[in-house]
Amino acid sequence: MPASGLLVVALLACLTIMVLMAVWRQKKLWGKLPPGPTPLPFIGNYLQLNTEEMYNSLMKVSWGVAFSQWEHAKHLRRFSITTLRDFGVGKRGIEERIQEEAGFLNDAFRSTGGTFIDPTYFLSRAVSNVISSIVFGDRFDYEDKEFLSLLRMMLGSFQFTATSTGQLYEMFYSVMKHLPGPQQQAFKELKGLEDFIAKKVEQNQRTLDPNSPRDFIDSFLIHMQEEQKNPNTVFYLKNLVLTTLNLFFAGTETVSTTLRYGFLLLMKHPDMEAKVHEEVDRVIGKNRQPKFEDRAKMPYTEAVIHEIQRFGDMIPMGLARRVTKDTKFRDFVLPKGTEVFPMLGSVLTDPKFFSNPQDFNPQHFLDDKGQFKKSDAFVPFSLGKRNCFGEGLARMELFLFLTAIMQNFRFKSPQAPQDIDVSPKHVGFATIPRNYTMSFQPR
Repeated sequence: MPASGLLVVALLACLTIMVLMAVWRQKKLWGKLPPGPTPLPFIGNYLQLNTEEMYNSLMKVSWGVAFSQWEHAKHLRRFSITTLRDFGVGKRGIEERIQEEAGFLNDAFRSTGGTFIDPTYFLSRAVSNVISSIVFGDRFDYEDKEFLSLLRMMLGSFQFTATSTGQLYEMFYSVMKHLPGPQQQAFKELKGLEDFIAKKVEQNQRTLDPNSPRDFIDSFLIHMQEEQKNPNTVFYLKNLVLTTLNLFFAGTETVSTTLRYGFLLLMKHPDMEAKVHEEVDRVIGKNRQPKFEDRAKMPYTEAVIHEIQRFGDMIPMGLARRVTKDTKFRDFVLPKGTEVFPMLGSVLTDPKFFSNPQDFNPQHFLDDKGQFKKSDAFVPFSLGKRNCFGEGLARMELFLFLTAIMQNFRFKSPQAPQDIDVSPKHVGFATIPRNYTMSFQPR
């Protein structure tokens, strides 16, 4: 038999053995796995999923810092939380930084002269500058071409995760990275972001003063020096780049996209916009900037922000986690290595907690007396040991940016409210609102 024939036979034999092993493993677990359709070897239930509606499909068949294994991630997480606090997160310092950026943003909106604009990059520039001041030690000018290029790359990557190809890429990365298609552009964009951060790291290395850290990168570099003799350290250059990328990316896209969805929803419901304006005028007035402490006296605005997050459902499937050992859940067994998606959207749209969950209604977070009420089902930041540690910063940004903008402007859409479509453009690993234009009209 020629060599080529032997190769084919060998490949077929290997494939057969692998399939049989996969089937044997599944059969061994039958009766212990959670209920659901029988998975195929290797590809599981992928053929039964509609990748155009991945979240809904997974509900129907239901059963770095962000993605690394827990034993490694917890050290990076603890360090990141401490360092963010050192640079003002959760303190007056970061509030002043957000207030300052809100001023720059309002100036940018004012310069449009009330014309209809797409608010996407206005919002992402402002929100990104808050996290940039922490991780890079400074903000960017709004017209900085490199900054605008970074924002385009982040937006492109974030929107890609909501597409059908993006979901394939996330689930079958090891194969998809070698195939032609739109995933190659997403890979190129992420590589561009990594290269930018690597360049920032090199600049900090050249000018580092171990006694005076200027930003998150400096603090990480100092920790690298302290741990250089530890063979098991997680503080090395690759993790510095990826952790900084996680902070920069998540600190930009989630909050700015939530605000963008919020503006669209308020234009759809001008009566709700009017109520927020009334509360802003009564509590804050016209002569000072909003403060985070104001939210205690602004229950309706708080309810609106919570409802924007609930309705917008930015990360409906949560972030993928991997079971580190065979785990008993109720009467079922989740085998070690199983990838699990928390499906946060199933809680945010649960009618047991939110009446008419498909409707945008701030009353979901108000009691009979009009006071703000918490809900245990409000989990946009996830739960548990690996919940979003940027939750405090995100809450502060959403409140301060929204109230500062609404203190100064009314929103106007080129469409009548009844014609505004608030259904998402894409829903996958992320929820992406539709593109739109609006006018910021001075009050």
